[in-house]
Amino acid sequence: MLVILVAGIFNVSGVIEMGLMWANLKAVSIGAFAGLFVTGAALAAPCGNTSAGFEPWVADYKKQAASQGVSARAIAAGLDGVTYDPNIIRLDRGQKSFKLSFEQFYARRVSSSLLSRAKQKMSEHAALFSKIEQRYGVPPQIIVAIWALETNFGSDGHGGKSIPRSLATLAFDCRRTDFFQNELIHALRIIDRGDMSASQLVGGWAGEIGPMQFLPSSYFKYAVDFDGNGSRDLMRSVPDMLASTANFLKSKGGWKTGQSWAEGSGNYAALREWNKAEVYVKTISVMADKLSAR
Repeated sequence: MLVILVAGIFNVSGVIEMGLMWANLKAVSIGAFAGLFVTGAALAAPCGNTSAGFEPWVADYKKQAASQGVSARAIAAGLDGVTYDPNIIRLDRGQKSFKLSFEQFYARRVSSSLLSRAKQKMSEHAALFSKIEQRYGVPPQIIVAIWALETNFGSDGHGGKSIPRSLATLAFDCRRTDFFQNELIHALRIIDRGDMSASQLVGGWAGEIGPMQFLPSSYFKYAVDFDGNGSRDLMRSVPDMLASTANFLKSKGGWKTGQSWAEGSGNYAALREWNKAEVYVKTISVMADKLSAR
């Protein structure tokens, strides 16, 4: 999420339509620039607006990744044979932002059926949410609201795109080179750490992973193994993905246990670390209020 401030946000229910705008907004909150994997001089590598020069750029990027400690195994798994995907560039260039009021956005995104399903999820995973709240202090209403808004509890799909290929294409592209080089190195580090294989890294066209739509940099920094199986799996493990969301809000956002998440509160500010769009943050807050009501 480069610093791109807009009045609205993509329609997340549109799956593909929401891609990079959501990535842009979240990357600001994730603090992507603070974790850039190389110096500005190294990031000055050539970029391109077509596929011309992509292969030599990948070869150079592999060397940069190796210099940053990524294993040859992970680099080969993620980047050997990777090709430029012009469809990713078309999706990036075709974004549309919605300048919606909160009332318009909330009405479009939150229905009575979504609230009903959210309450069912809270009941279904009550024991898990209790453990997460004990550990991180984030209540289930907040996590469930985010889960609902991101991908409708995963039912909207995860995009089906090869994340290494998408990120390599966007990292080579001249529009957001530095940001996506950072996300690509973190995708390789996820492979290196053994959390996911390159073939398992399939998601949104801008690199979003799993039902909670973590970008690779946030995955690498904040994902936790909450089910205790030895891996951080934000694609399939409900305990891992929900606890990782709470860990993000606690670690990155400074979530305060037992305090209000109302507009103007410290916890409301913590939600801005998840997404910078005010209309989105307010929707999380209001939806969580409704889930709290008896």
